[in-house]
Amino acid sequence: MKRIILFGPPGAGKGTFSSQIKEVLPNIAHISTGDIFRENLKNETPLGLKAKGYMDKGELVPDDVVNDMMRDRLNKEDAKNNGFILDGFPRTLNQAKTLNKITDINFLLVLEVPEDIIIKRILGRYSCPNCGEIYNKYFMKPKKEGVCDKCNSSIKFEQRSDDNEETLKNRLNVYKENAKPIISHYKDKGKLKVINYENKLSLKEIKKILEL
Repeated sequence: MKRIILFGPPGAGKGTFSSQIKEVLPNIAHISTGDIFRENLKNETPLGLKAKGYMDKGELVPDDVVNDMMRDRLNKEDAKNNGFILDGFPRTLNQAKTLNKITDINFLLVLEVPEDIIIKRILGRYSCPNCGEIYNKYFMKPKKEGVCDKCNSSIKFEQRSDDNEETLKNRLNVYKENAKPIISHYKDKGKLKVINYENKLSLKEIKKILEL
């Protein structure tokens, strides 16, 4: 059983890497902070209502509320019995230290990708308005220009006004600053693995990383 934290900047490919892990460990639970928040808010749990109180005031949800949500999620049967991939937690050193008390982590996997590729991955993304198929104007264009491969609808590349290189570089800098203490924390524990994810890895390589 593997208990994994998956880390990486926006556009590093965490979603793709998670799906590759699930190919070799089909029963592992994929746990994202966003999903936990949505579930607690939707079900109006005591923790969800507590978080909503902060969010309604435009404030950050405090670590202790986030930690309690994560503790509750990690105690569910799927995570306890089959292990998990954590995506979006911990975001602070305090959260990492709390996680140490909840469970034992095997690895912190940090995906590294050159910044110029991340910029092209994010700023080049667009999707079919009809079926949602994803494309990239740099790496993954439709076979026929302007026509969706999946549903034959008309598509064109459109960038959101807030999707620009300057905004993205700011997001990457924020990630680096927030990630540093957490990466150092797991490095000191001998649980850090840094992975070059410029190109998709083979399942054999994934197994080697996970020590399967």
